[in-house]
Amino acid sequence: MGDSASRSNPVGVIGIGLMGAALTERLLDGGYSVVVHNRTRDKAAPLVARGAKWSDNPLAECERVVISLYSTDVVESVLRPMERSLRPGLILIDTTTGDPQRMAALGAYFAERGVQYLETPISGSSEQTRRRLSTALAAGPREAFIACQDLLECLAAKTFYVGAWGNGVRMKLVTNLVLGLNRAVLAEGLVFAKAVGLDPQDALHVLLNSPAYSRTMDAKGPKMVNGDFTPHAKLSQHIKDVELILDEAARSGKSLPLSQLHLQLLERAEAEGFGELDNSVIINAIDENLISPFTSPG
Repeated sequence: MGDSASRSNPVGVIGIGLMGAALTERLLDGGYSVVVHNRTRDKAAPLVARGAKWSDNPLAECERVVISLYSTDVVESVLRPMERSLRPGLILIDTTTGDPQRMAALGAYFAERGVQYLETPISGSSEQTRRRLSTALAAGPREAFIACQDLLECLAAKTFYVGAWGNGVRMKLVTNLVLGLNRAVLAEGLVFAKAVGLDPQDALHVLLNSPAYSRTMDAKGPKMVNGDFTPHAKLSQHIKDVELILDEAARSGKSLPLSQLHLQLLERAEAEGFGELDNSVIINAIDENLISPFTSPG
């Protein structure tokens, strides 16, 4: 699809939570005409003020629709009332981190109706996405991937095509496993630094300039040392992802002891009321000794 033609045709976005709103902003900044839909319409007001238009059914109005929802269950429930608008030529770009098996089943279901389903989870927080620092992981029909190159270039700094349906989420889970443990390790390191009498800000500066460096420190380090837990990605969202990681590992006959312990820590943090805060708030869970260091995983 040519660049000028692609921008003259409206692009739909279904789901405008933290990530969906960031994706919509990217599209608007890229010069696309965007129509949005959400289960709670009032959330659309800031995006409409920026130039997006509300739609009761983007599937009926658009040839390409980006989906950004919490889980596969939610994707199925939100799309069900719009099913009559499924038609050949429609492309659905689903950025949801859902269940890989069920997303593959959705792809087959849509294919039977002539709809191309491009499973495309985004690796990165909403703030990183807003700044075009995220990575898109696309799976599904290669022709759909080619037809959406312009959108993917607008939404993400890098895009990888990873093959058949299910592989997009599986690759996202791999990245989330490492990202999540990086966050937990950074939090524990900063708690340790403070406990032994070091300034956490100084410790972060050294970490950023040492072999221990990871990009997680750029995004989450300042939030941890400043106690700013305004959500870019909610802690409760990562609990869902770690559960998916452990389910996929168990299905493959593997045990992931660090992820099992991580899930326990996240669940305790959620029980303490941290679930709606940014996932960097895990530093508080560690600082408050919410989990015994001798808890047995599993």
